[in-house]
Amino acid sequence: MSAGFVIAVVLSAFIVGGLARFALPGPDPMPAWLTIVIGLIGSIVGAVVGDQLSHGSGYVVSFVSFGVAIALVAAYRAFVQKRPIFGPGARKFPERGIGIEQYRERLRRAGFDPDSLKAAVDELHRAGILDDEELKTLQDRLEPPAA
Repeated sequence: MSAGFVIAVVLSAFIVGGLARFALPGPDPMPAWLTIVIGLIGSIVGAVVGDQLSHGSGYVVSFVSFGVAIALVAAYRAFVQKRPIFGPGARKFPERGIGIEQYRERLRRAGFDPDSLKAAVDELHRAGILDDEELKTLQDRLEPPAA
């Protein structure tokens, strides 16, 4: 097994895991190694199951792999972070999980309150770091939709 092959597998797993994190609403901070593990497990399980379901269709394998990775992120959120997968609670910054306390501390040292990320986003907009479109996108992710 060459180093290039290993790097390609790790990079692919990181991309799959990262996309799975973005597929669910709200923040999902986690260490890079956990993102890679989620992507790798999703890819392997998805490849085996997708291959059995479709007799080798690359499209099915890709979608099943991505679906398994999303399910792993949802399980991590539900069982480790103990927060909802959807709804207003999903948009709040997690209080527990792997590396969350260190991440919260880094945000505090940078001057952001992790429990009030909306105020931080508004401050970035006032400082000119975020334009109006970026502000709207982030607000939509941080605020639950009006009922």
